[in-house]
Amino acid sequence: MKTKVENLEGFNKKLTIELDASEVDDRINKQYKDFAYRYNFPGFRKGKAPRAIVDSALGAQAVVATVTDDILSKVTPLAVDENNLVPISQVQFEESEALVEQGKPFSYSITVETRPEFELTDYKPISVLLPSTEATEDEVQAQIDEMLNYYYDFEDASAATKIKEDSFIEIALKATDEKGEELESMSSESRVYEVGMGLFPEEFDQALIGKKKGDKVSVTIGPDSPSMLTQNVAPEAGDITFEVEVKQVKKRIVPELTDEWVKEKAGFESIADLRERMAEQIKMQKESMAPRLRENEALFELQGRLKGEAPEVMLEGQERELLQSFFGQLQQSGMSFDMFLAQNGMTPETFTEDLKRQAADVVAQDLALDAWARNAKFEVTDEEISAEFANSGAEDPAALEKEWREAGRIAALRQGMLRGKAIDDILEKLDVKELKEGEKLKSVVAREAAQEAAKKEAEKQAKKAEKDAKKDEKDAASGNKKATKKAAPKKKADNDKKED
Repeated sequence: MKTKVENLEGFNKKLTIELDASEVDDRINKQYKDFAYRYNFPGFRKGKAPRAIVDSALGAQAVVATVTDDILSKVTPLAVDENNLVPISQVQFEESEALVEQGKPFSYSITVETRPEFELTDYKPISVLLPSTEATEDEVQAQIDEMLNYYYDFEDASAATKIKEDSFIEIALKATDEKGEELESMSSESRVYEVGMGLFPEEFDQALIGKKKGDKVSVTIGPDSPSMLTQNVAPEAGDITFEVEVKQVKKRIVPELTDEWVKEKAGFESIADLRERMAEQIKMQKESMAPRLRENEALFELQGRLKGEAPEVMLEGQERELLQSFFGQLQQSGMSFDMFLAQNGMTPETFTEDLKRQAADVVAQDLALDAWARNAKFEVTDEEISAEFANSGAEDPAALEKEWREAGRIAALRQGMLRGKAIDDILEKLDVKELKEGEKLKSVVAREAAQEAAKKEAEKQAKKAEKDAKKDEKDAASGNKKATKKAAPKKKADNDKKED
């Protein structure tokens, strides 16, 4: 097989593939034998039918058409892989009706859209700001407060106390479906509930705010209102009606931190011992997260150096991958998409925007790593590729490698391994400075800014849509008035005619 690569406009390359006459003849001979064994030809034993009989029975071009299709489908990925091309979209075949011919070479051309080879603004070692792995006093105190909250107790508030967003209340609850049948799994004679925790839909909580001991409310929730409790209710239940009686508004009492309490409840010798152990635990957690944090911040800085914009097809492909991974994890967790949005305070629009930002970051980082690897002249040998399969845990690494090579997937694997070498090199040379207390990671600041900008844009679009809707209503009303005014004289004329 001979191949030739030509650069076209943009990120496209033309790949011309040629098989010599002997290769074509071998494939044609093999195909005749395959058909002779596969089909029954009267008067001939299996595999013994001559070519003329095969052509007569299956058609004069059956063999050469099959061989041509086989070359296009199986040789193409090998040729693409051999030239170390990684397509970012489907390869395009040049239009041709040519079929292979006995004794003649066969060639064809395809267009491959490949990953762009952008450069970086510079290739100097990267500097990042990272938080200290030591525990701060605020972090230790936050852990202690969380522990104390775990041991809280309740006492009754006064009967006049009104329910607020974060109130704890004791309620009696009866839930019925659209047919009036009780839903026992959600009904209870006495349940302590924290308003606003998301266990019930938001409409449920809003109906309770401002109420006090002895008040009763009835609220109907539609199936499109997600919550932790209602997401597992069968769709045929339809609207769910909750009859709620407020039995008591509660006060949450957090225990006082003393040496005696610490020793009795938490098993530490003293408050000082507790704080020391908490600090050690926080430090261990930070140290375990530090490598991933180093890599994330290094990649964030690296993508800022990229010169060029990724093609839309790459962004769309990455979005699909992220979305597929997300819904796979969501399915494993048993949570619905609506429930996920509700818990994270997101709308479908903000979720989509967040997904697009993540995809753009991943693609930019990959392209930046490609540039770093090219500049450093890193290479991946065949021995390293075989070692990658040997370390994959596959039952038969050699067979798996053969399968990947025949499918034309080695170039993509090589590219991934080159990125691995690039990130290792970057982290080895990384210049790390410590964040000041109260400062945020650059990647966090950028993400929050992007989210805020997206939120403002969404609000702007919502206001515009509302304004346009009101204008449409006004125009429609104005149009109706004009139509009425135009019709009025005609009516009067008709009446005059009747009087005559």
